[in-house]
Amino acid sequence: MARQEIEITIDAKGEVSFSIKGVKGSACVDETRFLEDAIGEVRERERTSEYYEDPKTAHIYAGAGDEDGGDD
Repeated sequence: MARQEIEITIDAKGEVSFSIKGVKGSACVDETRFLEDAIGEVRERERTSEYYEDPKTAHIYAGAGDEDGGDD
């Protein structure tokens, strides 16, 4: 399974933004729903290229220096 990450940023004004990596398709919206519920109103949503990828498509990378067996 690919590594999934959520990066949360809070600026000096208290504005919160976050990005999610490693989740393909619209599942990212479900994965971050708890954050949206906790934060409140969502003013803007920017979709990355991962949003438009088929969640059933797996990418496997293998080779020298591949520490986790290559299932990314």
